[in-house]
Amino acid sequence: MLDHAWIDAHIPHQGSMCLLDSVVHWDRQRIQCRASSHSSPDNPLRSRGQLGSACGIEYAAQAMAVHGALLAPADGTRPRAGFLVSVRGATLHVPRLDDIGADLDIEAVCLSGNDDNILYQFSLRAAGRLLVDGRAAVVLNQETATDRKTPASFSRDTP
Repeated sequence: MLDHAWIDAHIPHQGSMCLLDSVVHWDRQRIQCRASSHSSPDNPLRSRGQLGSACGIEYAAQAMAVHGALLAPADGTRPRAGFLVSVRGATLHVPRLDDIGADLDIEAVCLSGNDDNILYQFSLRAAGRLLVDGRAAVVLNQETATDRKTPASFSRDTP
């Protein structure tokens, strides 16, 4: 089982914004993670003292990011950044997450993908109860570290 420290070191979400506690299971098509941060009073996604169920999409997105890190080449090449570009068919089965007493079980299943984008089906459950589900499209960044160029300097004299 991969823990919070491993997750924090392998995805862009750092510090309190790294919401996942552990990876329970993963393979090439699917990842299952667990989280308890939804019940924390200092959860960075809370608003007006509550954590709305739409925040479950961020939990799923982080599970997808962990999945990408786990599937990265073994040669140490850093995986390309992924950007959540679309959420479809999302259903919020509860109004909020902070009042859920059990840990969150987050699952993301890769429905299709190629070198440029991935489509996932995701769900959040607690004690077997479905809380949030839907589909999410992730586009992978085409730019690599060697592709980055320093922006040109502009002056008032530049046409």
